[in-house]
Amino acid sequence: MKPEDPQPLGPKRGVGKPAASPGETLFLPHGHGAQKPESRAAWTLPPHLQDQLPRRLRAIALLYSSAFFLADFGSSALMGGLSENFRIPSHWIPTAASILIGIVVAALASSPRISWRAKLHLGLVFEVLGSYGIALAMYTGAEQFASTPIVFFMLGPSWVAIWMIVYSIVVPAPLGRALLALLASAFAPAVVIGYSMQHAGLHVFTPGMFFLHYVFPYLIVVGLAYGGTRIMVTLGADVSRARELGSYRLIERLGQGGMGEVWRASHQLLAREAAIKFIRPSSIVGLGAAETKRMLQRFELEAQSTASLTSAHTIDLYDFGVSEDGTFYYIMELLDGLDLDLLVRRFGPLPPSRVVHLLSQVCESLGEAHENGLIHRDVKPANIYVCRSGVRRDFIKVLDFGLVADRRPGATSDLRLTLPEHVIGTPAYMAPEVALGRELDGRSDLYGLGCVAYWLLTGRQVFEGSSVLEVVSKHVNVEPDPPSRHSPGEMPRELDALILRCLEKSPERRPPSARDLARLLRSVPLEDSWSEERAEAWWGEHISVGLGEPPGIPR
Repeated sequence: MKPEDPQPLGPKRGVGKPAASPGETLFLPHGHGAQKPESRAAWTLPPHLQDQLPRRLRAIALLYSSAFFLADFGSSALMGGLSENFRIPSHWIPTAASILIGIVVAALASSPRISWRAKLHLGLVFEVLGSYGIALAMYTGAEQFASTPIVFFMLGPSWVAIWMIVYSIVVPAPLGRALLALLASAFAPAVVIGYSMQHAGLHVFTPGMFFLHYVFPYLIVVGLAYGGTRIMVTLGADVSRARELGSYRLIERLGQGGMGEVWRASHQLLAREAAIKFIRPSSIVGLGAAETKRMLQRFELEAQSTASLTSAHTIDLYDFGVSEDGTFYYIMELLDGLDLDLLVRRFGPLPPSRVVHLLSQVCESLGEAHENGLIHRDVKPANIYVCRSGVRRDFIKVLDFGLVADRRPGATSDLRLTLPEHVIGTPAYMAPEVALGRELDGRSDLYGLGCVAYWLLTGRQVFEGSSVLEVVSKHVNVEPDPPSRHSPGEMPRELDALILRCLEKSPERRPPSARDLARLLRSVPLEDSWSEERAEAWWGEHISVGLGEPPGIPR
């Protein structure tokens, strides 16, 4: 699964990019808009709350019946007016019916033959009927009064408001259905009061005043109750994840995007912190079974490809899997640093000696991948992190092998694993052969690395344009300016020429391998080298302790 650049989040994203900028990776089918993060969460519940729903519904139904009995029949009995109450049917029929409905709902909620989804719908209907039951019990006696003072008894929210809030907190429902039930419940007092006043001949309010007194307060209650439902559903999802991920305990959410989230987590036995990336089922809403299977395969491929690499400059993957509700996740090391995109945006272009130091490490990671038949296909600054690792600074970690292509002998599956009509890679860092759909090899990654070097030295992309198509077209047809033309400082001619060589349109004219590129980078004559001491001094001056950045936030 492909994590893309997140929106500005905490210390990592000091400067965000427009959602449609040419530098962003594209994954949406042509003609489709981005999925809203909660498009599916609005109509389902996490497994943890599915399991609890029957017990909660039974409890709230019995509480409803008991409260109704005590508030109406119990209070009448204590005041000696029980027999008087039963002489007027409108005084006791709504109460008796409401108590009976609560008992029936509690019995149905206890039945093992009924699915949790049916019980969910039963509960939502019960919420609405319960609101009307309370309204009828409180307001159907208005026809007995021909005077205005009874109106003041009806002003403001009633026990219906309390019922709406309590039900929403005790029995959380999918957000969309919960909102519909709350809106239906909110109109119960207005409907009953309007009928009672009309029947009693009371005409003391204009329609506007009637709305302000009998409708608007309950709409406020809808907002409060809906907020409670959101909190309960979110907490339930977090508990489900924590339970399903076994030894890892979720600590805090580091970032969130349209496709998922990244959380800081801690292993309960090893006291080791990690980053857990979740890919939500909502990101695959609307896809068929075959397309969903391909996305799952792509997610598995990213995890397997990353885990197969042993370079110290490739992010470590601890585990991956799919939870019961279809959420993809994998657990990886928590990076204490920032990506190269943010590094330049926050601190400006880097000196040539530091660029050589960083890119040489990237070549180590890519070199191992290429020798194992794996092509990254999305080399860009956001996928390369500069970190603290032990006592070292400026230590590179390459991540996000979600677009990896497998060229190993015997690979039988379709390891491009992209959905039909999807664009591959990031346009601002896309090799010409990728844009043209031609055969790829490791030299395609070296083109992307040349674009990364250009960004590090100049603070600008190789090609810019008003549209993705224009940017991709320039990568295919236009020769780039030398980076020295846009660099703020002096640049060795050898480094200038090497970057342009990486940006050649033909793969045959680029360095033959990542290992060769690393050798050529180390041979560039530099006035001063980037040492461990300089790196430590820079980090001490510019970076606070413990960034703990999330390694890729899926958007």
